[in-house]
Amino acid sequence: MDVSPGTQDGPGPELDRAVLWALFSESPMGLLVLDPDLRLVRFNSAARHVDAVPLSHALGRHIADWAGDFYDDAVAATLRGVLDSGVPALDIDTTGHLTSEKTETTLSVSCFRLADEDGGVLGVAVAIVDVTDRQLARERLELIRRASGRIGTTLDIFRTAQELADELSPALADVVVVEVLDAMLRGEAASPGPVLENGPLRCAGQRTVPELEACGISEIGEVTGLSFATPFVQSMTDLRTRLVNRLAPHTTWLEREPRRGRHLVGLGAHSLMVLPLTARGVVLGLARCYRLGRAPAFDEEDLAVAAELADRAALCLDNARLYNRERSAAHILQLTLRPARVTDHPAVETAFSYRPFGPGGDWFDVIPLSGARVALVAGDTAGRGIRAAATMGEVRSAIGVLAVLDLPPDEVLERLHALVTRLEGEQRQSGDGDGEGNGDEGSREGTCLYMVYDPVSRRCTMASAGHPAPVLAHPDGTVEYAGVPTGPPLGRGMPDYRTTVVELPEGCVVTLANAALLRTASGTGEERLAHLHDALLPSARPLQEICDALLYTLAPERADNDAVLLLARTRVLGPDRVGTWTLPNDPAAVAGARASVEGRLAAWGLEAHAFTAVLVVSELVTNAVRYSHGDIGLRLVLDGTTLVCEVTDDSSTAPHLRHAEAGDEGGRGLSITSQLSTRWGTRPEKRGKTIWAEVPLSDEM
Repeated sequence: MDVSPGTQDGPGPELDRAVLWALFSESPMGLLVLDPDLRLVRFNSAARHVDAVPLSHALGRHIADWAGDFYDDAVAATLRGVLDSGVPALDIDTTGHLTSEKTETTLSVSCFRLADEDGGVLGVAVAIVDVTDRQLARERLELIRRASGRIGTTLDIFRTAQELADELSPALADVVVVEVLDAMLRGEAASPGPVLENGPLRCAGQRTVPELEACGISEIGEVTGLSFATPFVQSMTDLRTRLVNRLAPHTTWLEREPRRGRHLVGLGAHSLMVLPLTARGVVLGLARCYRLGRAPAFDEEDLAVAAELADRAALCLDNARLYNRERSAAHILQLTLRPARVTDHPAVETAFSYRPFGPGGDWFDVIPLSGARVALVAGDTAGRGIRAAATMGEVRSAIGVLAVLDLPPDEVLERLHALVTRLEGEQRQSGDGDGEGNGDEGSREGTCLYMVYDPVSRRCTMASAGHPAPVLAHPDGTVEYAGVPTGPPLGRGMPDYRTTVVELPEGCVVTLANAALLRTASGTGEERLAHLHDALLPSARPLQEICDALLYTLAPERADNDAVLLLARTRVLGPDRVGTWTLPNDPAAVAGARASVEGRLAAWGLEAHAFTAVLVVSELVTNAVRYSHGDIGLRLVLDGTTLVCEVTDDSSTAPHLRHAEAGDEGGRGLSITSQLSTRWGTRPEKRGKTIWAEVPLSDEM
């Protein structure tokens, strides 16, 4: 029996039909069938979804009539060659434009001839795959590889900046301008944050497409200032890249940056990337990239490539700066005094904008607390200068220590008030300052807003010492001030602080700002709230985007005070991540607690950590039975990579860690707990206390 190559006896026609069905209905690869005259006679389902090939009215028509600029002389010659010789052509890349857009698309094309049993030519089959992403990735990797050897060939700042511009344009952008801080040319370093408004930036490198060379984009050596509340200042402040997908003439901040913004928009710029140049903890300048005309807008992949090249260039620029002069101790001091950078917490997603106009005393903090809770803090100290910055550091350190004690917000502020009052008195006795407490440079007085959010109960407890109330943007579109009672500023008058409790829905955006920034929105409280409404909503968009929009809205043309914004979007730990039980005050309750913990950990798939958690809970419940009288509360909270174990009783006596001797029969409970947990502590309650311990869910302690 004569069997064709690649076949064997089997189902025969049924298998043939199945293969044809799979090719034309199930195959992920586009398939076109052309007759000997290159007219389309068949196509499969996958080909229908390739945007570059409009097939809705293509049947019976020559390929040149519907393939657009993908069908060029090279493709025509390839198809004719396959028809004439029968030799397949594989993986040929061809580039053209989508019918629905102006973006360039790359297709990989493979062709093979179709013939009947007698060798007669029936046509040609064309397999097509959209490889645009693969081609772009290849080009980006090649750009990074090539630029790595071309940026930083010398220790000259201008040469290095120009090398960065040359690599970014035209490969990635139509216009690139690299600017460095003028002080950097003298070997001085600026820490992230205090980049003064209108601080001089000098153009050190630029590259444009040929048609814009005569348009006066920027000249090498040209010095320009910075206007506040623009993407350029924000990127130099928080050292984050900025991607502006769409530039339009009505964009608010363009009026503040005619040279960097409005002029280029007038020339056709429609997309912008801002790349801060920073290395070794100092800010050096920025690079800005634009696309014009028909070029597609920048995307996140473009931003990632450009940011990597900017980071390489920044390191080379800093090497050049260090070659001229070492960093000064003053900049190191500024680095230590500015607000700490914050990371997301399981209870909240955070974003911030911190814009100091000098060594001021405005600050914020995000402090993790026990039980998956988090403290959000904002404040300021009176006066300006080094004394205000130093006082800010003292107050921030003190509130960090008080927060660890798990005190309610009103008590935290009372203790902080007492500390500031004592320090102010010592300062007056020493003769440092004028002693009037009127906000001069030497005064230690200040304001503070302290909030504690619990993601389990969704309750937020807050108190204020002369600080503006936070603004709440709810998911339903409501924007309101939180009704927090305002007590006297820290260090002034008698402490009288009261708390308020509000229940926040998941996704609520809480805005904390310094008083000076909120005062820029003129009018009554309701008018100021309406001023904030558009910037805060919709509240579901990226939080940093909301933060930037709010700063652009509030920031004045010129500012005399620091600008501080802290935004927190609430998260909720639902019942699926919390276990709660009430136990009788009986020694037998310890066994029930162990069983409850084991069952809940099994439900969470954490059986491997059951031994440690059960041992910790057993010790805590045993102590509660021994030293209290009423019912005992037990709660487990699954907090990311940590299991929080909490035991609540009616005894107000705080436990103390003791180290038992070899012959002692007890006294080892808390010692065992401290060794098995990453941290533990006591939290006062309205009635009694809660002892908590955090058990790690990883191998690292």
